[in-house]
Formats: sequence, structure tokens, C-alpha cells
Amino acid sequence: QVQLVESGGGLVQPGGSLTLSCAASGISVRTYHLGWYRQAPGKQREWVASISKDGTLTYADSAKGRFTISRDYASNTANLRMNILRPEDTAVYYCRARQSFDSRVPIYWGQGTQVTVSS
Repeated sequence: QVQLVESGGGLVQPGGSLTLSCAASGISVRTYHLGWYRQAPGKQREWVASISKDGTLTYADSAKGRFTISRDYASNTANLRMNILRPEDTAVYYCRARQSFDSRVPIYWGQGTQVTVSS
């Protein structure tokens, strides 16, 4: 059974930093495409950052230069380091994993972790 569990969210002041973690079980982060998404109140879920199986990193424009996605094989986690946080980064952040881009392959999501950026 595949399970993704996010942690690390919380309340932070503008300009602060947070690191989100996504602990995976039932899969290996080494062999899955991993991504972080977020959903703010009243808005659609949006993509934030991805790391592909071969290690290619991609970021949404809103995350470039501030966020860093990574994975740790030892702990089997996907991580998102977020710096210079802004109030508009406030959202529930979700981890996603998929083994390939074949539409027949399952996509796995975590339950989300709340990030609130406010003074």
C-alpha cells in the first residue's frame, strides 16, 4: 500500500523559511517522479516544483529562486525547502508521486500540510 505523509508546515513570518517533507512508504522515491503542489483557499491546486526520476528539477515561476525540491534516498522522502516566504505562499501543500506519465499508471497524493505566512 502506497502512502505519502507530508510534514513540516506551520506558521511563519514573511521572509522566513520552512522545509516540508514527504515520507513515502510502499514506493521508492528513487524510481518515482515526485512533485509538490499547493492549494490556497478558494483557488485551484497548482503545481510548485518537481523532481523527475533522473533528477531533473523544475519549478513554477512563483517558486524559482526561493524554493528547492530534493529527495533523500536514505529516509525515502521528498523535501521542499522554502525561503523568503510571502503571504501569497499560504496554502495547503501536497506531495505527489507517479511512476510514469502513462495515464494508466496510478498517481499518489499525500493528505497535505498547511503553510501559513503571516505577521
